[in-house]
Amino acid sequence: MKIPISILVVIYKSNRDVLLIERADRAGFWQSVTGSLDAPDEDLAYAATREVFEETGIAIDQLPGGALCNMHHQIEYEIYPEWRFRYAPGVTRNTEHWFALQVPDSIQVKLSPREHVAYEWLPFEEAAKKCFSRSNGEAILKLFSAN
Repeated sequence: MKIPISILVVIYKSNRDVLLIERADRAGFWQSVTGSLDAPDEDLAYAATREVFEETGIAIDQLPGGALCNMHHQIEYEIYPEWRFRYAPGVTRNTEHWFALQVPDSIQVKLSPREHVAYEWLPFEEAAKKCFSRSNGEAILKLFSAN
């Protein structure tokens, strides 16, 4: 069963272009890196590091220190009914913690084909609009309103 605590990582370059990835199980569903904790006590930054590597092939430990930044923001949202079977019976809400990751402009992305089928680097305003999830778009805008 999935744990109803997750991370969202907005990955961006120095020119403020943001990486969006398209889900394999839902055509047209563009998003940032997301994922649930593997254990209730898993460190949030560790989960973010793990999910970024699993979904994009980007190894955060190979990047300069401080590349991954906890945005110290979390939201709670209702889990889509069609995805609730992944959670324990009666679980309907998830808490998501936001992170930002600045990567080198020359970074290579290697998608996990099981999870994602395409990726794009977009100007942050365009990326925010393209996200399927409203809160994902809000995370992108929040990141760049603070910079």
